[in-house]
Amino acid sequence: MVGLADRDTGLKYGTGTTHHVTAGTVVVAATVGGCGLGLCSGLVPGLHANNLAVLLLAAAPALGVAPLPLGCAMLSAGVVHTFLDVVPSLVLGVPDAAMAASALPGHELVLGGRGREALRLSAVGSGVALAAAIPVAVPLTAVAADLYPKARPHLPVLLGGVALLGVATEHTWRRRGVATVSFLLAAALGLVTPEQTPTALVAAGGTLTPLFAGLFGVPVLVDALDGGGVPPQADARLALAPRSLGAAATAGTGSGAAVGYLPGVSAGVAATLALPFTPGEDPAREYVVATSGANTATAVFALFAFVVLGTPRSGVLVAMSEAGVPPQLPPLLAATVVAGGVGVAGVLLLGDAAFVVARRVPQRELVVGVLGFVAVLSGAFAGVTGLVALAAAAAVGFLPARFGCRRVHLMGVLLGPIVVGG
Repeated sequence: MVGLADRDTGLKYGTGTTHHVTAGTVVVAATVGGCGLGLCSGLVPGLHANNLAVLLLAAAPALGVAPLPLGCAMLSAGVVHTFLDVVPSLVLGVPDAAMAASALPGHELVLGGRGREALRLSAVGSGVALAAAIPVAVPLTAVAADLYPKARPHLPVLLGGVALLGVATEHTWRRRGVATVSFLLAAALGLVTPEQTPTALVAAGGTLTPLFAGLFGVPVLVDALDGGGVPPQADARLALAPRSLGAAATAGTGSGAAVGYLPGVSAGVAATLALPFTPGEDPAREYVVATSGANTATAVFALFAFVVLGTPRSGVLVAMSEAGVPPQLPPLLAATVVAGGVGVAGVLLLGDAAFVVARRVPQRELVVGVLGFVAVLSGAFAGVTGLVALAAAAAVGFLPARFGCRRVHLMGVLLGPIVVGG
């Protein structure tokens, strides 16, 4: 036990008992610190959880943090970030009321004065998915460990099938055509920029920032330039029936399980696959619950894949692998659970405050400021290349928004290179 603690913390103390307590204290402190970073980064538009992991990896030598505590910090920061990023998504990018029909379901709720409810739906969906995914992940990972070596040679075909299934979920042939074009263009972006595969996310962390910001952030912000700002928000009471809420969260968890072991498949893809399995009684609210649940569940299943299969499935886990984090499930899973609790509390407390602040700032000035920040962030991560990537990605990102299909097809930026490269 003492030898293991030495490798995990790099600290030297006189007795085994003191050493063990100190090792646990360092892990707890790192987890808490990571949660704090996630609370801050999740509120920053254009900043991705992968970028945060890259920064922690780069800072690790200067901080003198041993691999296991560093992994707990990375993981907790990433999990909290995935909870909190719903806040800028809802508060920013709110279109004019006349565009409500084409708005995302979360924005529809904000326009109707139900933004505080949307925050709570997101928090509940993520919390339920976290509680459900952990016990399910144990037997499911055992099955995946047996099947993955057999499926690995056929991975490009499997991922291509996932992409086709996503296109098939669109309701009209016109939207399916736009979805296909969106996927192909996003895949082309991934192919012409440096190494956009999950096994090289850390090396490509700089270009991922402008690509993701351009594909998913800039179009929403531009559409919000002429919006009327955040309208008054009513109480936070949940209007979704408990049965529908539970069913939507379960659908999100199930879809996360279906794709959590596949490289390059995002929580957005999982959420899209979950939608046909929601009750359909209140589509907007069920969408928020299911997508949030899929986001969290995918992170849990990806953690189990990292520990059991030794295959990182997200940028955060790739950074942990690069840092030499030992695949020890108990401390890493504990960090995930703690981060989930912090994420729920953060959404409820900081989300309400964000709505108050947004109502006090003119919409156009706020959106212009955020667009400028995204451009600066892209330049800081990847220089001139980052700015070019931001502009090109934004041009592609407008396609789904303009033709009414889902933005998830833009994840071709990661899927495409894997399918092509085999």
